[in-house]
Amino acid sequence: MPLPWVRLDTQFPTNPKVLALVEGKKYRAIAVYTCGLSYAGAHGTDGFIPKMALPFVHSTAREAADLVEVGLWHEDKKGWLIHDWADYQQTSVETADTLHAKRVGARKGNCIRWHGHDCGCWKDGT
Repeated sequence: MPLPWVRLDTQFPTNPKVLALVEGKKYRAIAVYTCGLSYAGAHGTDGFIPKMALPFVHSTAREAADLVEVGLWHEDKKGWLIHDWADYQQTSVETADTLHAKRVGARKGNCIRWHGHDCGCWKDGT
């Protein structure tokens, strides 16, 4: 389930992993990391970046290796995993649950508005 946005910690620029990339003059890797967050959020991959997606996050294998080296990405057989994705981003299951709750709330609100408090048709989805 895609996310409409992803979170980026305000302390991101001073994260030791980011500072290690800056020290090594690996600035492109920092841009790739943020584009990777967006890619994973937009495609609902729960932090997984497939190998075929490197061009879509403006990356080469070199930047991916740089991100693995500092611990921002973890190598996987078919691509990379963004470190601690579920600790900072909403998972696709959480997103689906939120959307479901919003739909139920909307049905309930419409039912009450048009049929009154005693109707309850929102409970069976009609």
